[in-house]
Amino acid sequence: MITVTDGAGLIEQEQRHLAHNYHPLPVVISSADGAWVTDVDGRRYLDCLAAYSAVNFGHRHPVIIDAAVRQLGRVTLTSRAFHTDQLGPFADRLAALCRKEMVLPMNTGAEAVESGIKVARKWGHDVRGIAEPEIIVAGGNFHGRTITVISFSDDPEARTGFGPYTPGFTVVPYGDADAVAAAITERTVAILVEPIQGEAGVIIPPADYLPRLRELCDRNRMLLICDEIQSGLGRTGATFASDHVGVVPDLYLLGKALGGGVVPVSAVVGDAEVLGVLQPGQHGSTFGGNPLAAAVGSAVVGLLETGEFQQRAAELGVRLHDRLRALIGSGVTAVRCAGLWAGIDIDPAIGTGRQLGERLLARGVLVKDTHGSTIRIAPPLVITEAELDFAVDQLAGALAE
Repeated sequence: MITVTDGAGLIEQEQRHLAHNYHPLPVVISSADGAWVTDVDGRRYLDCLAAYSAVNFGHRHPVIIDAAVRQLGRVTLTSRAFHTDQLGPFADRLAALCRKEMVLPMNTGAEAVESGIKVARKWGHDVRGIAEPEIIVAGGNFHGRTITVISFSDDPEARTGFGPYTPGFTVVPYGDADAVAAAITERTVAILVEPIQGEAGVIIPPADYLPRLRELCDRNRMLLICDEIQSGLGRTGATFASDHVGVVPDLYLLGKALGGGVVPVSAVVGDAEVLGVLQPGQHGSTFGGNPLAAAVGSAVVGLLETGEFQQRAAELGVRLHDRLRALIGSGVTAVRCAGLWAGIDIDPAIGTGRQLGERLLARGVLVKDTHGSTIRIAPPLVITEAELDFAVDQLAGALAE
């Protein structure tokens, strides 16, 4: 084993020993605080990705770190074979935040999606008596990269070469409630949808889309499942993106920010008439709901209960949107913004999203590209107005290079 400390050497070490399933920007981060990270050479960068919204509350938020440290000194894992003093309070607070009754704790976002699919199928089988339930999903979706999830993905990079695929899904265009209505059959038990599509480039559907899906589910005795793993927990200026249109789904799928950037925490949250279909032995996770995760998750819910972060994202989001729209025609072709979350389409004549990301890296700002010509801005919600202006100023400069 060779000790490596320089940035280039550490990147080379990763490339040599890690599976090449990521293409990171060439920066090696060694520490972080708030909205800023520092690389191994001591250079600071404004983090405008926030680990795909997993770090909504900033790096090392003191309330979250304190909860984690206190729990590290007590007990971290017992499995669900036993009760712990952290899980019940966490589930109670999270259920109340979601205006629901029950919580199914898991670890990663993809696990939450898989669990939500299993619950919907079990509900369809037990409650509606459907032997082979089907679920309607949206084109352009991103719900993870497990075999079941990529089975209904239309992203060739995520899907090609990984078959055979899991059946039981019908894909319709995102934002098209009429297409959903036309796809419903006697075997349809649920609609699974992102209230705002994140990986696709912060795609915001028509305002009546989710309300119409809610109505379709109510009329046809189906479940509405909202994947709020990226869009939820304050990112868009509300606790959940679905709150903006007054829709409460039957199941929330949560993750990312629920772990406060400290540990992976995810959950399926719903009422007893749906989640109650699960019985002992039918689903589980050794680490799901562990005491450390529960303590951290409870601290995160506590931060959201005040409404401070939701309000901050809403207010700063207006400024972000106004400033980004001013760049349209100067290297930007379109901007979509929801709170502190923006998808920015770059004029191909200026460069690819990856190239813009590299230019911004050189200017001290971290963003990530998606789908070739789009970059996303999703800073920690603790970002200041001055820091937000700095990020947009650097974007304008990168576009002008």
